[in-house]
Amino acid sequence: MINSHTASIATQLDLPGYLLGIVMLLIIMLFHGLALLQIAKRYEVKSFLYLSEHKYSSVSFVFYLSILCLFLTHILEIILWGISLWAFNLLPTLGISILFGGSTYTAMGFMEDILPEGWKMLAVIIAFSGMFAFAWTASVMISMTKNFRQAYTRAHMVKLNLPTEVIERFKNS
Repeated sequence: MINSHTASIATQLDLPGYLLGIVMLLIIMLFHGLALLQIAKRYEVKSFLYLSEHKYSSVSFVFYLSILCLFLTHILEIILWGISLWAFNLLPTLGISILFGGSTYTAMGFMEDILPEGWKMLAVIIAFSGMFAFAWTASVMISMTKNFRQAYTRAHMVKLNLPTEVIERFKNS
């Protein structure tokens, strides 16, 4: 009798949801951090080299390619959430699990809460992981725009046939 009462309290407090949510949140944030580090590092090196070689359109290309990689990172995280929901038999199909994960991760909430009792808090944790990940991604994107803007401005200075000394002054600022 004590075990059923304890199980009831655990379910009412959504303890299983917290446990899975915290573990998955850590996995998602670790994955996100590693992916962002790799994307940003590669962008910084490539854009710096292209700027020094006056390949301004190449800077734009690697910028947009990096943005695509950031987007795909979020898609993979949604899929990871969906797989975890499906693996724990919380939702009936993998497709619904991924859709629910995406709806919650993006905080769009276009799906109703279909998680079973004892797991409802998991939706909140999924939403927090998305908010953390989007904020982190935004900060990386902001830092990436420096070289992108510099390439854009230099390309237009060249297109406007500005004197070389003006372009050189801009490079050193």
